[in-house]
Amino acid sequence: MKITPLDIQQQRFTVRFRGFDLREVDLFLEQMAHTFEQMQRESEALREEIRRLQLESQGLKKREDTFKRAMVQSQKVLEHMKENAEKQAELIIAEAEIKAEKIVSRSQARLDHLQKDIAELKRQRVQIEVEIAAVIENHAKLLEISRESMQRDDEADEKISVFKNSPP
Repeated sequence: MKITPLDIQQQRFTVRFRGFDLREVDLFLEQMAHTFEQMQRESEALREEIRRLQLESQGLKKREDTFKRAMVQSQKVLEHMKENAEKQAELIIAEAEIKAEKIVSRSQARLDHLQKDIAELKRQRVQIEVEIAAVIENHAKLLEISRESMQRDDEADEKISVFKNSPP
């Protein structure tokens, strides 16, 4: 049974011979009712404070849970971003290696081509040198033949002039 301050104030006792002083009892009951009423107000205020704190605590727990979920989600996103960055870095490295291999391959092919061109040019130079030497040799022979021919012609001219100048 719940007792209220009003119950205490309205409480009446039976009077007996040589019983309690009614004024003292009434005064005590009034003080008790007043004290009980204060305690009841304090109790209600404390209950309200407890309810408010419980609601606040629930709100804080919800926020804490939300923050925890956000932190976990952020961690997952960061790990995912890190994995993606690592994969992207690997792809970039692989592409760079492929490009480097292509460049080396093209450079090697170009080098081979240049070496073939150089060898061909050397062969052509030797051939031209041989051809020029042959032309020079031919011209030298022609010059020699021409000198010999001129010398013979000169000798023949001298004989003719000797014959022309001799008395008949």
